[in-house]
Amino acid sequence: MKFKSLYSRIALTFAVLILLFGGLCGALDFFAAKRHQQEIVQRLSQDLARHIADHWPLVKANNLDTVGIGELFHMLMVVNPSIEVYLLDKDGVIKAHQAPPGRVQLTQVRLEPIRAFLAHQPLPLPGDNPRIPEQPSVFSATALQQDGIPLGFLYIILAGDAYQQQAEQVWQGHVFQSAMWVGMGALLLTLLVGLGVFAAITRRLDALTCTVAAFEEADFVGGLHVCPKITASSDEIGRLARTFERMAERIGNQMQLIKHQDELRRDMIADVSHDLRTPLTSLQGYLETVLRKADDLPLAERQRYLSVAVRQSRRVNLLAGELFELAKLECEATRPNCETFFIQELAQDVLQKFQLSAENKPVNINVVWPEELTPVFADIAMIERVLTNLLDNALRHTPANGSITVTVEPGPGLCPDTVSLRIADTGEGISPQQLAGLFDRHSPLRQNASKKHGGGGLGLLICKRIVQLHGSGITADSQLGQGTAFSFSLPARMPD
Repeated sequence: MKFKSLYSRIALTFAVLILLFGGLCGALDFFAAKRHQQEIVQRLSQDLARHIADHWPLVKANNLDTVGIGELFHMLMVVNPSIEVYLLDKDGVIKAHQAPPGRVQLTQVRLEPIRAFLAHQPLPLPGDNPRIPEQPSVFSATALQQDGIPLGFLYIILAGDAYQQQAEQVWQGHVFQSAMWVGMGALLLTLLVGLGVFAAITRRLDALTCTVAAFEEADFVGGLHVCPKITASSDEIGRLARTFERMAERIGNQMQLIKHQDELRRDMIADVSHDLRTPLTSLQGYLETVLRKADDLPLAERQRYLSVAVRQSRRVNLLAGELFELAKLECEATRPNCETFFIQELAQDVLQKFQLSAENKPVNINVVWPEELTPVFADIAMIERVLTNLLDNALRHTPANGSITVTVEPGPGLCPDTVSLRIADTGEGISPQQLAGLFDRHSPLRQNASKKHGGGGLGLLICKRIVQLHGSGITADSQLGQGTAFSFSLPARMPD
């Protein structure tokens, strides 16, 4: 079985931990109970060997009485079958005992536990069990001496062979088995309750996962519809669900924006392709005519054909340049290289480029600004491009004896940290129908400008994008026969 879901992995991990924890606790309880029992037995019989030695002569003529104590050992083991009594010499060698032949497996016991016991070390202290060497047992011991001369030890195993047999039967008895089954039942109940709790928790997470997967299958369209019970929760899953909803909303908006921008790009490519087709066809036609009739065309006619071809090539070049510039401005990586400068000085410099054309038309062109004006913080090359485009449009649409005025003034009361610019002319104006979509790529006015003036018709789009990169917007006001005014603002100081 493959555990792929989060719930199955949690359930398996929890079950393993419960079993390990239950086994560990059982082993620790068994060990602690056994040690506790040994400690109680040893504490209760701690002075048993000393009392026997004090009330029964075990030493005779400076030697251990190994013959006369047989009856004593037999009586003690009959009175208390759980003990085993041994008489040891000073080296721990067993000198006397009351065990059936062949039952004693050791001839000598270690003295280190006996000395620790006599030194009152913490209990329990297990020592060698002569009958079962592989199972050390608790004991009671006392030193035997006469006239200050150590002769040996009285060594009593408190949990002897008979005790071990009875203890094993107790562990296999009804009480112990009942306790074991109760413990296993408690572990099983804990496991079932834990699995039920995990199922309730992960059920919401599984529902959220299915909802996100459905949103993905729908190509991130339609929003993320999460169950209100999940989003209403204040825990991590509820916060995750609410975060997913906000994320899905943003993704949906971005997908719609991307689709809209993609449609605009398609429209723009179609428009530009249409705009390019006319000059390229004209250019190709005139050049082919000159090529075919080079020997028959009069010089004046040939010059006229070539002039038209050059004019159409310039139109193609201008359209390609505007398209490339707009593509760069729409790239997300494009950022203005801002610096501090006086906008009125830049406006005067741009006006100088159009001064000769304005005098030839003639059109009056000037800049108006207050005596005290805060410098702006913007990209000087981009703003120069905006002013150039707007003044070029104004000059082309303003008849003779008209005027163009560039007004620079502080921002209005709600925007004191800006500088406003207004480029107004007394030209032919724009109809309300065309003014509404003036800055759109599919604006009819752009198509007419491209055909009438030989440009690409993308100048206003470029201005709009540049102003947007500076955190502002551009607006246009116009009335037919009275002129048009474009307005935008720039930050008046370097941001903190």
